[in-house]
Amino acid sequence: MEPKIEKKRWIQNSVSVKMAVVGFLIIVLLIPLSFVKNLVIERKELHQEVIKTIHKGWGEASILYGPIVKIPYKSYQKSTEIDEKTGKSKIIKTENIDYAYFFPEKMDLDGTLQTEPKHKGIYTTSVYNVQSVLTGNFKCPDFNELDIAPQDILWNKAQILIQLSNIKGVKDALKINLNNTTYSFETEFSNNKNRNTYMEMSDNEFTNLYTLVTKEINLKTLCDQAIVKKDEQLHFSMDYNSSGSERFEIIPIGSETTMHLKSNWKNTGFEGEYLPYNSDKITQNGFDARWKVLQMNRPFAQQFKYLPHLENYAFGVNFIIPVDNYLQNERASKYGYLMISLTFLLFFLIQTMSKINIHPFQYLMVGLALVIFYTLLISISEHSNFTTAYVVASTAVIVLISLYSKSILKNLKFPLFIALSLSALYGFIFVIIQLENYALLVGSIGLFSILAAVMYSSRKIDWG
Repeated sequence: MEPKIEKKRWIQNSVSVKMAVVGFLIIVLLIPLSFVKNLVIERKELHQEVIKTIHKGWGEASILYGPIVKIPYKSYQKSTEIDEKTGKSKIIKTENIDYAYFFPEKMDLDGTLQTEPKHKGIYTTSVYNVQSVLTGNFKCPDFNELDIAPQDILWNKAQILIQLSNIKGVKDALKINLNNTTYSFETEFSNNKNRNTYMEMSDNEFTNLYTLVTKEINLKTLCDQAIVKKDEQLHFSMDYNSSGSERFEIIPIGSETTMHLKSNWKNTGFEGEYLPYNSDKITQNGFDARWKVLQMNRPFAQQFKYLPHLENYAFGVNFIIPVDNYLQNERASKYGYLMISLTFLLFFLIQTMSKINIHPFQYLMVGLALVIFYTLLISISEHSNFTTAYVVASTAVIVLISLYSKSILKNLKFPLFIALSLSALYGFIFVIIQLENYALLVGSIGLFSILAAVMYSSRKIDWG
């Protein structure tokens, strides 16, 4: 029986066996840690769904595309047909109606955006109301560049159109004043049949835009009146008042497009292809921003035989509240493997050097406490800011593990050392999470320092 007893004692006292057991427990704890990561992702997705619900009810992102002059013209298609009686071929000429689109020569939007928070449960987002005036002018359309014969142009059936991504949020009836005559816009649902894709654009999905058009206008008469006045311009103005969320953007279709926006929004986020040019755009109460885009600044012309997709060239303001809690929680959970491994390594070194026996179950309890930290972090951060949640959760876990280790190690020296070490580890990880540009550098230096400390502490261990 003695050889069996000796073998059992060797297994119990073997450093290698203990290390293998600790390594196995670390692998086992990766399972609940993966569940915690999934929990963070689920809470983030739930937050996004709630925000979408709020935005859908109030009014979604606003993109304004227009106004645009739309003029129909006759086009002809030739086809060959065989006469059944004579067997001879004859050319059939079919007449179709197509459309030419003309962008403004000058377009200016001046608006004020008033934002306010909206709450649903524990989630908050920001919505806005915009009051704006859009002014500018069109040149009288010139069909020479489009190679369309004058007799084929249907001047008396011209229309003005605009496209919006957020018709639900429009508060007042949309009307445009064109050369002192007011025309109302009506929703057009059949626009897709005449809308072609601008092939030079990006392959990204386009925003769903709704088309609104005026009733038919005799544009030739308006142009003739403008020529008589020696103006040769069709001046327009329209009010655009709407509620919305997420973003407010316009597409720069004027040969010269300018925009001036004022707002009480403090979490300023300008986005799109073009940024404000004024250096004093950020104010104490929000922002006061100005944009100017010239035709030479964008890669598309002023007139088309189709209405191109130009949503990729929109610019404006982003009103999304930056929610860093979930991103920071995700980053924190990625360091869970490191936290468990280093804590177990700390206990293993204490056990090996002090000859105090620590049962695998006790390792498991410490590991579960480390995993619980992340559930505490995500749950508290949803009701507070991330820093407060991190301090509360880490303090609770450090106190719990320290008190538990006091009952294991039977003295006060080692629990105090564990508490200080865990505090340093949690502080180190918090610093890495907060850093962006220097996260890799600081993390690498920190890990090198930890490795050096472990190598120094374990130099006298008898691994036999």
